[in-house]
Amino acid sequence: MKIKTKSKKVDKAWLNSHVNDPYVKAAQKDGYRARAAYKLKEIDEAFKLIKPGDIVVDLGCAPGAWSQYLRRRLAPQGAAVGSLQGAIISLDLLPMESIEGVHYIQGDFREGSVLAQLEEAVQGRPVDVVVSDMAPNLSGNGTTDGARVAHLIELAVDFATQHLQPDGALVVKLFHGSGYEELVALFRQTFRVVKPYKPKSSRDRSSETFLIGMGLKP
Repeated sequence: MKIKTKSKKVDKAWLNSHVNDPYVKAAQKDGYRARAAYKLKEIDEAFKLIKPGDIVVDLGCAPGAWSQYLRRRLAPQGAAVGSLQGAIISLDLLPMESIEGVHYIQGDFREGSVLAQLEEAVQGRPVDVVVSDMAPNLSGNGTTDGARVAHLIELAVDFATQHLQPDGALVVKLFHGSGYEELVALFRQTFRVVKPYKPKSSRDRSSETFLIGMGLKP
């Protein structure tokens, strides 16, 4: 019984924190599906990554907040609907409610057949930006979770090296802990400029951070 009571208290505390979160309130006001939109917004504003006319690939897109932000960035007046300058191809294992102008693919990025669908959607065009909010289901085992995170990021880097235009950029989510330094080293081997960044909208208690790689090394 004590465990249940404690659990309820924890759930209530989380819910209270969530409801009063300024980014949750902003997302509701601005029409975003999740507060995560502001993480990408901060990254974009800090590094000037996305501009109208770009081809952008959004990996791990569900529920769609990053794709919503991208859609507004590529719209002439920042509109959530209407004309679009550029293209957004989004992919996730989970279903995502459609977003006007976004080409969505449901599938596992680790599978060759799904990757082939993504490459088909790109249509041989050089990609300007790849953004990845992908994260595995965490087990609580630091070594195992670190390996799963690393695998997804390595796949994203591999995709970027094959499809980014020379001055393109890759943004990935990762976590401080096992394998972090190795992933930073991988980025430094791949990109001319590498910047770690933790947005203000990322919760303080979270170990997540983001790594931005800009300009492919020859």
